[in-house]
Amino acid sequence: MTERVVFPIAEHRYDAALPHVPESPALPTGRLHDARGRRLHDLRISVTDRCNFRCTYCMPKAVFDKDYAFLPQSSLLSFEEIERLVRAFVAHGVEKVRLTGGEPLLRRDIERLVGMLAEVRTASGAPLDLTLTTNGSLLRRKAQSLRAAGLTRLTVSLDALDDATFRAMNDVDFPVADVLDGIEAAAAAGFASVKVNMVVKRGVNDGQIVPMAAHFRGTGHIVRFIEFMDVGASNGWRMDDVLPSREVLARIHEAFPLEQAEANYTGEVAERWRYRDGAGEVGVISSVTQPFCGDCSRARLSTEGRLYTCLFAGAGHDLRALLRGGIDDARLAGAIEHLWSQRADRYSEIRSSRTEALRRIEMSYIGG
Repeated sequence: MTERVVFPIAEHRYDAALPHVPESPALPTGRLHDARGRRLHDLRISVTDRCNFRCTYCMPKAVFDKDYAFLPQSSLLSFEEIERLVRAFVAHGVEKVRLTGGEPLLRRDIERLVGMLAEVRTASGAPLDLTLTTNGSLLRRKAQSLRAAGLTRLTVSLDALDDATFRAMNDVDFPVADVLDGIEAAAAAGFASVKVNMVVKRGVNDGQIVPMAAHFRGTGHIVRFIEFMDVGASNGWRMDDVLPSREVLARIHEAFPLEQAEANYTGEVAERWRYRDGAGEVGVISSVTQPFCGDCSRARLSTEGRLYTCLFAGAGHDLRALLRGGIDDARLAGAIEHLWSQRADRYSEIRSSRTEALRRIEMSYIGG
């Protein structure tokens, strides 16, 4: 029987199972598939549960207030533990690693972790595709050092160009000009194509769709419009707040004609559309209105080392306990192989009218 432990996080409690560890694990082959034939390819790592924004759809002040009990430093995975886990996942075929949060640039010396992971090579011997998602608030001061450390790509969350709308959504009165300045600093540091993620909430910021598209057309940066997601229990999600991607595309197409582009790789969540006049592209992530689990290749690692095999999971698997319990590399890789090979998650395909009542992990806890 699998032992289970429960970790209190402020008002929430998240289950964590102690993973099964094979006694004599097979050597990793560099290609690991789950129960539905989906390959393990991407690993998302939350390096901190803290954020300096209180975006209403992610970490609303009503829950994440001044008394909220964030994790103590001792609970966080160390950089050395993160590197060790990354190497174990890479042995199973992971080629892309994304650092997230909370806000990852709040993690002290994050550049050192980037440098450590930049030294890791994939099963084929190529460098990792090493990327990071940020709210952009600290990007001006961090862009050059992140690039120098070996970060490959950047994604910036930006939900509006209108300053009043943006300040209302981040709920800490942070000006949009500083995020735009951070994007410019990233481009100057050598991040030629920054991805800009906009979560669209009907009646709140959907009037910013065309202005966002217009602003970044011709810059080389790619805006991706994300449907307001039913993740966690603290963001007050309702289907009425969702603006379907097809409507987003219709609005942009009316202003700037679009044509669909092919996916960059199997399992890519964003649907790509390019401007017919060659001025770049946009993407849409239909996280509510369309199933997107069919080719999902992502594993998610929480700040204190719980592995989640689905964005909408209700429970994780405690890899930190294995690390701090003295497990060797072979058995660690065997535990990961067992977890992924048993994975059969397909939440977006079985979503129903009960969605609002389901208990799911908070997005801020596993970095989206």
